[in-house]
Formats: sequence, C-alpha cells, structure tokens
Amino acid sequence: MKIVGVLLAGGLARRMGGGDKGLRILGGKPILDHVVERARPQVAALVINANGDPARFAAYGLPVEADSIPDFAGPLAGVLAGLDWAERAVPGATHVVSFATDTPFLPRDLVTGLKESLREGGYEIACAASNGRAHPVFGLWPIALREDLRQALQDGTRKVGEWIGRYRLVEVEFPAAPVDPFFNANRPEDIEEAERLVRLMP
Repeated sequence: MKIVGVLLAGGLARRMGGGDKGLRILGGKPILDHVVERARPQVAALVINANGDPARFAAYGLPVEADSIPDFAGPLAGVLAGLDWAERAVPGATHVVSFATDTPFLPRDLVTGLKESLREGGYEIACAASNGRAHPVFGLWPIALREDLRQALQDGTRKVGEWIGRYRLVEVEFPAAPVDPFFNANRPEDIEEAERLVRLMP
C-alpha cells in the first residue's frame, strides 16, 4: 500500500463558535501542529482538506484541497477531496487515511494498525476505535472506492457510518491510556481539558 494522509479541516466548527478548530492554541501551539507532527511520519504525502482561503494554512507548507461537494457536506466530502488529490498528485497511491484536525493525541501507530488489520482480514475499509467506540473519521480508504463515494455524496449520503456500512469494515481498537488518543476538542471547554491531558502524553 502507498498511503496518503488527508487532514480534515473543512467543517464549520459550530460547537467551537466557528473558525478553524485546528488553529486553536494547545500547549503553546495550534492543535493542528500536534496533529501534523503525529500524522506526517505515517504517510507518503499529506494534504489539508479545507474550504475558504487556503492562505491561513500557509505556515504548514502543505497543499490545501477544498471540498468538491458543495455546502459543507461533512467528513465524507473531505475524504473524497483527499482521494481525488491523491489520485491526481501522488503516483502509485493506493489508499488515503483521514485524520481529524481537532484530535491532538492521535496514535503515532494509527496507520500501521489500520493497514495491518485491513491486510489480514480481507477488508475494504478500516477505521479506528477506542474504549469500545468507533471513530470512523479516522479511516483507511481505498482510492478504488473514490467514484462510489462521489456518487453516494451526490445522492445525499452524509453520515460516515451510513456509507462505510456498505463495505467489509474492520474496526481497529487502540489503547485509551494514559489518554484516549481520539479525544477531540469540539467545544471551548474541551481545550481546557486538553491542556491538562497534553501534560500526560509521552
């Protein structure tokens, strides 16, 4: 497998009061810095999925790909943007892994875990889980399903779980200690909790 990473930053962040959740400060630097630092070594290339002015991400030196599906269609639209970019820009890419940009503690072995489980069981899609709860926004997606996803979105599918339920899916459990690696900062009070948790991270 040749795996490309897509950083999902295309949402409206309503519960955070708007703006880019990934650009909120945690531990003295943007949450997105934490995400990029953990994600970049795991993939062959990395792209940011975001709508609006891409210049706000210029400091990261990464390409920015907007949704091709209009009206903020959710994480699946971001996954499709990543699949389209990988097909166009990364010769030989076979899969895309998606990372939420409000999740600063994501596993450093996320891609390894997803990839191995996909290979071993003959599955089509792998997604992460912790504490018995699935986190389908952290998924490993074959580029071969790109047009299927595009059609589903055009037909009105918006929920990740609804779409992945059509395929052979494996959920890969990751340890939730000392911190649940999929803790996400959705609301202002989550930033306060993340400031406490960041001191516990290796």
